Amino acid sequence: MLARRQARAADIAAHQPKILAVLSLLILLTCVVVAARTADARSAPESFADLAEQSLPAVVNISTTQTVSADSQIQDLDEMFREFLDRQEGNQPRPPRRATSLGSGFVIDPAGYIVTNNHVIENAEEITVITHENEELKATLVGRDEKTDLALLKVESTKPLQAVKWGDSDSLRIGDWVLAIGNPFGLGGTVTAGIVSARQRDINAGPYDDFIQTDASINRGNSGGPMFNMAGEVVGINSAIYSPSGGSVGIGFSIPANLARGVIDQIREFGHPRRGWLGVRIQTVSPELAEALRLPAAKGALVSSVSAAGPADKAGIRQGDVILEFDGREVTEMRSLPRIVADTQFGKKVAVAIWRQGARTTVTVELGELDEAAEAAAQVTQRDGDEATEDEGKGDRIELLGVDVARITDALREQFDLPENAEGVVIVEVDPSSTAAAKDLRPGDIIAEVDQKAVASPGDVRDRVKSAQDNGYRLVTLLINRQGDFQWVAVKIGQN
Repeated sequence: MLARRQARAADIAAHQPKILAVLSLLILLTCVVVAARTADARSAPESFADLAEQSLPAVVNISTTQTVSADSQIQDLDEMFREFLDRQEGNQPRPPRRATSLGSGFVIDPAGYIVTNNHVIENAEEITVITHENEELKATLVGRDEKTDLALLKVESTKPLQAVKWGDSDSLRIGDWVLAIGNPFGLGGTVTAGIVSARQRDINAGPYDDFIQTDASINRGNSGGPMFNMAGEVVGINSAIYSPSGGSVGIGFSIPANLARGVIDQIREFGHPRRGWLGVRIQTVSPELAEALRLPAAKGALVSSVSAAGPADKAGIRQGDVILEFDGREVTEMRSLPRIVADTQFGKKVAVAIWRQGARTTVTVELGELDEAAEAAAQVTQRDGDEATEDEGKGDRIELLGVDVARITDALREQFDLPENAEGVVIVEVDPSSTAAAKDLRPGDIIAEVDQKAVASPGDVRDRVKSAQDNGYRLVTLLINRQGDFQWVAVKIGQN
C-alpha cells in the first residue's frame, strides 16, 4: 500500500509542470475573452474634452432677421394690453418690427459651405453666421429642402474655416455615445453628451422621416447643429425635440448623416435636391391585408394607385401590387419605400420585385425625376368609366360582406357626389354589425376591385366574394375609391 502511494505521488510530481502549464493557458484565454467582451462593450470615455476641443471650431451660430407685421406678431399679455390702450386713445397701429431667431450650423468645406436646418433660415431676409472665434459673416442661401428640413449656406471669409467630416450614420447602434454641439437659447457653443436612444423614428415631420433619437440635451437654438460620434464625425443634424415644457426632457431627434449628405450634395450642385420618382401612391400592408393578398408576411408597400404615364405605369406596375424590393433593397415597411426611391438617381433603370396575384415577379422601372408637376400627377389616377345599364340605382345585398351595392347611375353620382369617371359599384347601405362597418366602409364608397379583379355589377362582387369563400379564404381585398382617393381594405367574409 505504501509503495502504491509513493508511486502515485511520484507520478503527480512528474506531471505537475504540464498541469501548471494547462492551468496557465486556461487563465490566459479567460483573460483574453473578458478583455474582448470589455472592448466590445465600448465603455464610457473618461472625458469628452479632446473631442469637444477638436469639433467646436467647426460649429457656428446662426442669426436671422425678418420683418414681421404687427398683425402676425406673437404678443404676450402686456403687449396686448398696450395695443388695447392705443386703440382706445386713437393711436396709429404699431409699425412692423424686425424679428430675430437663433440656430446652429456646421462647416462642411473650408471654402465656407455651412449646413443647417431649413426652419432655422426660413423666411429670413438676412442671415448672419458667427464663428467659434466670434467673427460675424454674412451668409447667402445656396438652397434648401423643406421635405428633409435641410439648408446649405455660403459665407466668404478671409481665411479657411475649419470643417468637419461626415460619418456613417447607418453604423450607429442603440447605446452608442454621441456628442451634440450647438447654440441653445443663444448661449453659444455648448457641448452635451448622451447616447443613441433609438433609430428610424417617424415623428410625422415629413415624407422621409428617419430620425436618430438621443438623450443628449437638445434645446431651442440647437437646431441645425451637429451630432458627433466618438471619432469626431458628423452622424446627425439636431433638428427637433419632444418636450411638453419647451425644454429638454431627454428626447431629441437628429437627421441621419447618410440621408442629409446626399441632399446637401445635390443642393450644392443644382441648388435643390433632385429625387427619383416612381409614380405610385402606397399604403401599409397590415396582417389582414397580407392574408387577403395571400402574402406570406405583412411587409412591403401596397400600391393603391398608379400615376398615368408615370414610371411605374410604363413598367407595368398595377394597383394591388405589393412592392417587396427596390433596386436590391428590401422594403420592410411602407414608409421606407419613399426614402429608397428618393435616394435613387433619376433616370436609372432599377429592378422592382412585386407580389401580384399570389406570386412574386420582377419588373424593370426607369425612374423619373420628382418635381411639383410629378407630385400633382401622383396623387390619383382615375379610369374612364362605363355607363350603367340595367338595374340602375337598385341596391343589391351582399350578405357575406354586409353591404348593399348598386351600379353607378346619374342619380347615385349626384347623391354621393361621385367622380364623373369612376368605375365599379357604389355602396348604398352598410349593416352596422357587419365586417364592412368594422372597416369603416360607408355609403358612397365605390368598390372598384375585389381580390384585384375589376367589378362592374353587384353580381361581380357577389361572385368574387363567394369564390374566395369556396377556396377557403377568410378575407377578401376591396379596392375602395372614396372621393377620388384609392385604398385597399381587407374585409372578413361573413358577419362579426
